[in-house]
Amino acid sequence: MTDLNLSESYLAYVYILASGRNGTLYIGVTSDLVRRVYQHKAKLVEGFTSRYNIDNLVWFEQSDSIESAIAREKQLKEWKRAWKIELIEKANPYWNTCMPASCKQ
Repeated sequence: MTDLNLSESYLAYVYILASGRNGTLYIGVTSDLVRRVYQHKAKLVEGFTSRYNIDNLVWFEQSDSIESAIAREKQLKEWKRAWKIELIEKANPYWNTCMPASCKQ
């Protein structure tokens, strides 16, 4: 997760990265999706995503507040893997790399 001020109200994103089609998944939240995906792709984020080469944005959802985005992130992290894959494939059946302008929400 990014360093966010929880008292401010602004757009936030919940996103899913994958290592490849049906690969390892990572769910995160951010206020700047383009910057955050760049950080993952450039391996500027140490840890799970850089260790397992998880940098393909395959799904995202916009939220009106960081609080609701965090709640949705927690909800998705509790889901079964099959449900997450179904969510991805409804919006992105070929697991293409998404960016806000190029992916359905």
